[in-house]
Amino acid sequence: MLKILIADDEILERKAVAKIIKGSKLDVTVIGEAPNGRIAIEMAEKFKPDIIFMDIKMPGTDGVQAVKAIKKFDPGIRFIMVSAFNTFEYAKEVMQQGVKEYILKPSSKRDLLDSLQRVAEEIISERKQQEEQQNLRKNLNRAVSIAQKEWVSSLLMNQVQDMTFDEWSQLLGVEITSGYMMLFTLKPTSETELTSFEKEKWYNWLKKTLKSIVVKHEIMVGAIMDTQVPVLFLCKISAEKNQFRTNAETIIENLYLLFKKENMKADMRIGIGLPYTYAHELTKSYHEAVLALEELLKTPNRKFLFSSKQGTAYEMPSDSEIMKVEKKLLDSVRQGDVNQVMLIFDSFVSKHGTLDAKTSFIKKSFDELFILISRMLHDLGINSERIPNLEDSGDIRTLLESGKTHLLAVVQHVQVWRNNHAKGMLQKAKDYIETHYAEAITLESAAEYVELSPFYFSKLFKDRFGLTFIDYLTEIRIKKAKAEMLDPGKSMKEICYSVGYRDPNYFSRVFKKLTGLSPSEFRKATVK
Repeated sequence: MLKILIADDEILERKAVAKIIKGSKLDVTVIGEAPNGRIAIEMAEKFKPDIIFMDIKMPGTDGVQAVKAIKKFDPGIRFIMVSAFNTFEYAKEVMQQGVKEYILKPSSKRDLLDSLQRVAEEIISERKQQEEQQNLRKNLNRAVSIAQKEWVSSLLMNQVQDMTFDEWSQLLGVEITSGYMMLFTLKPTSETELTSFEKEKWYNWLKKTLKSIVVKHEIMVGAIMDTQVPVLFLCKISAEKNQFRTNAETIIENLYLLFKKENMKADMRIGIGLPYTYAHELTKSYHEAVLALEELLKTPNRKFLFSSKQGTAYEMPSDSEIMKVEKKLLDSVRQGDVNQVMLIFDSFVSKHGTLDAKTSFIKKSFDELFILISRMLHDLGINSERIPNLEDSGDIRTLLESGKTHLLAVVQHVQVWRNNHAKGMLQKAKDYIETHYAEAITLESAAEYVELSPFYFSKLFKDRFGLTFIDYLTEIRIKKAKAEMLDPGKSMKEICYSVGYRDPNYFSRVFKKLTGLSPSEFRKATVK
């Protein structure tokens, strides 16, 4: 309901205007009356009306002066100027203040209400546009956040190979020449474990703070897993070591200064991977950040640690085939294919030189692999607490056997999940689509409904039903549309809206693509 203030030095005029407004069917209410411009200013500041009926000629502060003063502290208030003087100079002066409505005394009831209705409709229309823009911005921000999490998650599992820095530059509108990963973790300062609320609070703080202090880079914050958060930094700076370290240290120092003010009952630790000039190499930077963080957690007094290619602790395989094998292995684990996993695992081990390699190097390679698998299980919603940990006896043969046993336990766990829990969740998702097909449902909303990440929900849905989410949704909508067409009393536009489409032309194109006939042609062929 819009709030109205009436400012006029003539009490009978104020009462007459108020009576007309109160007797109208418009969704408005009179919140006060002001006998002069000075009081009108005070009441406007106090009650914040939406519309003010303002008499131009009043003793002391006149209507034009009052409009100027009010617009300084609330430019959104609309004015309907009222005057017994039909002169251009008065109209010109109020028009310069953005006032569009001007009515003469004595004004008829019709003129007054027509003027009020025009202003009210303008306000309502503007507010509706603002609300739509806010919703659009909110949905866009949410979509961007989801996309960033999924891209980082895909990157960590070496499943994104086709995005170059040039393409990122075009997409983000800034020059990108290199990128690197940081891995953040929160470590409690006491023996008490962090609560889910504390972790989520830190995660939200980290996202917000990084985006406020990182000005020279573009960042993508991945999903939190337990207390670890991967962050991708895309930057214009050279990948040259000293420049990279200087910029990263500045970010970290500023971050820690703000972290201290939060008084969290935990310490924040950061492992930093090296920068790379090719996007497909960013997985290496993540692996390095993981290993740097592991080393860092052994040192109680250090807050962050950079990866170094010097020494065994941070040595990375030089053969790119290792990453390809790793990707195949992760895909096979997700499918629960024991035979394929065992074959690929042997290939993975052979890439590391097996018996010729150092035991510590193999152990760290296994640790990296199982960290990636653990993240994948987490995103799938699989509880991996019952899977035995990888044991390190110091003997390379025992280590390899332990790695294979551990991997086999993971795959068997995934098999059970796929046969039971996943099957039920995907059927639940299918039922959700069939119930809500007429609404603006998305892959993200369906994934959220079954508590899976959109990335894995999409993969599992395609594996299970042989169709992508959008293809299945389209199939359901067109099937329902065909059934609706049997009712000759329903127009094509009605049918279009009833099955979830908002654009009849787009509905027609989709229908023809799927059936080979336009909706009208299909109806003629089926309805006799």
